[in-house]
Amino acid sequence: MSRVTKPHEIVERALDLSTADGCVVIANEESSANLRWAGNALTTNGVTRGRTLTVVATVDGAQGTASGVVSRSAVTADDLEPLVRAAEAAARGAGPAEDAQPLVEGVPPSPGFTDAPAETGPDVFAAFAPALGDAFARARSGGRELYGFAHHQMTSTYLGTSTGLRLRHDQPNGTLELNAKSPDRTRSAWAGRSTRDFRDVDPLELDTELAGRLRWAERRVDLPAGRYETLLPPSAVADLLVYQLWSSSARDAAEGRTVFSLPGGGTRLGEKLTELPLSLRSDPHAPGLESAPFVIAHASGDSASVFDNGLPLASTDWIRDGRLEHLTTTRHTAGLTGLPVAPTIDNLLLDGGAERSLEEMVAATTGRALLLTCLWYIREVDPATLLLTGLTRDGVYLVEDGEVVGEVNNFRFNESPVDLLSRAAEAGRTEKTLPREWSDWFTRAAMPALRIPDFNMSSVSPGV
Repeated sequence: MSRVTKPHEIVERALDLSTADGCVVIANEESSANLRWAGNALTTNGVTRGRTLTVVATVDGAQGTASGVVSRSAVTADDLEPLVRAAEAAARGAGPAEDAQPLVEGVPPSPGFTDAPAETGPDVFAAFAPALGDAFARARSGGRELYGFAHHQMTSTYLGTSTGLRLRHDQPNGTLELNAKSPDRTRSAWAGRSTRDFRDVDPLELDTELAGRLRWAERRVDLPAGRYETLLPPSAVADLLVYQLWSSSARDAAEGRTVFSLPGGGTRLGEKLTELPLSLRSDPHAPGLESAPFVIAHASGDSASVFDNGLPLASTDWIRDGRLEHLTTTRHTAGLTGLPVAPTIDNLLLDGGAERSLEEMVAATTGRALLLTCLWYIREVDPATLLLTGLTRDGVYLVEDGEVVGEVNNFRFNESPVDLLSRAAEAGRTEKTLPREWSDWFTRAAMPALRIPDFNMSSVSPGV
């Protein structure tokens, strides 16, 4: 057999080789470009390319359908048959799959299924790189040092099944993280952005923002642990609500294991979670945050099922006007819980209809409050309440009567995002943001800033 190089040909050949009762093949073609810099100078840049193939084989038995999943990278023609046979062997050696469902069928084919994969490369930085050089020069003259990286990835996913599905999705994904430091490294400020193509990010604008934060940090105020009125910027809100989304399995809630479980049985669907008119949703067609419009599942779990591959996705309200509307469900868990099918979608948006910017929320502050930059090292403490702990990082600022008057020490916090929504006093304007803690896994988010009257800073942290 000749060497197979085109992704759709790999998918078709793997399906032809399969002798299982059902088969799903997912080919991911990835390319990436990156820039890194330190001390106001580029240090590295590079381009990578790769291919991953996942084969899901299903075998019908007297006691149910079993599945076997095998994924391998850098797959060529010679690797195909061993890969397919390995998936079939895994299926035949497994017991019946709990999440077994008929493979999806009847979905119209995607345009361009037989076209070459989309690719990225150094050209994605054509306008960004010169602007970054200008930011280096300005930072140098202003006595600050810029560190950070820009990364752009393009993933073309080709999904084919023995039931006739032929689907494709091209996913661009870009992140920019920029740190500004004082020459003595005692002051640090961070800003991050997510982008599809680097045409909507301005390094000079970010440098201006960071320069202001370093000026705020020229005055240092030490504060003890305690509860403070706190302004959470969109990045911090995103980090907390992404974790909430990951913890919103309908099955776990129905079985009494999560914050969304109803005491005595059932779930909290329909319950008012916040008095603010907030809606939390995912939408594969959200402008600027577009994601795959069909399920792509490389493995099964409480919130995903390989049997659902190719299932169409639509805009889903997780919270609507403050009420819990949906929990994540596969077709299998929908059958267990009696709830509607609501698969996970690879973006998240929170909106309350407000127009006030974070800067305007700061200016409207009376008395004393804290302004955060971002959160990191977030970990779960108690799934029953979704209590999370983590640290502040790269700038916590003291606001007094509408003005930032200095930087304070970092803290460890203990909070539940569900509880925070119930206590939030104000939501600002929704804007596209980068969840810093989860930027390796989740980048497509749009969030407002939130004003929390009593955010729990549980202890002082010596971290920067």
